[in-house]
Amino acid sequence: MTLLEKFVLELEVYGFTLVEEVLSAEEVADMKKVLIRLNEEVGEELLAPGACRHVSNLPTLDPIFFPIVDHPKILPILEHVLDKSLILGSLNSRIVRPGDDAQGFHSDIPREMLNMASPVMMNTVWLLDDFSPENGGTRVVPGTHKSGLAGPPAGFEVKYYYQPVAKAGSVLVFNGQCWHAGGANRSDHNRHGLFSHYRKRMLMFQYDPHTHFPADWFDQLTPRQKQLMRMGKGLGAPHAADVQVF
Repeated sequence: MTLLEKFVLELEVYGFTLVEEVLSAEEVADMKKVLIRLNEEVGEELLAPGACRHVSNLPTLDPIFFPIVDHPKILPILEHVLDKSLILGSLNSRIVRPGDDAQGFHSDIPREMLNMASPVMMNTVWLLDDFSPENGGTRVVPGTHKSGLAGPPAGFEVKYYYQPVAKAGSVLVFNGQCWHAGGANRSDHNRHGLFSHYRKRMLMFQYDPHTHFPADWFDQLTPRQKQLMRMGKGLGAPHAADVQVF
């Protein structure tokens, strides 16, 4: 069994998989440094439950995040599930501080769009710090991608979930139908993570990367990054996911 086959099988059975050693220690340190600066400049406050600092639409804020968009260790997994015509729905960040509380469990896909055979969305969480139960790393409920429910019903207590103990540079990949939630940060340091999600081609962006994208960065993008952000015809060109072809 190849690594790709292993990851795909884990996604089918559990709804998630953990890919380790995707980013080097240097890449993690550089991205984290830029993210800390961006949080000071343009970060937003999200309120409880799931309080945190939020930095949105990262590809428009610094080119250091471009490699996340089409990373060769992650993109093939997503393409297998969503097809190669997928789009980057958004690339954002959550910075969870000591004392920030836990999110409630939820799916990122509304009930009317759930599809047990072929999900319309996949999520990736890029660890820029070591994640653990203490600092409240992302929790995922195994098997809920096949539950047919967009979240726990009223009165249902989620007793069993996966919360990775993983090193910075790892990536948690999960089906967008899985119930998931950030945990409470009980440590004494901030927890930094990047959250990129991908959608089937008929859907629109969550955060449109064309918005405020600096024109002088355009030539730094790879051809595949341009495809995933529907920039193949340039910035500002018609780019709805259902009308642009590669």
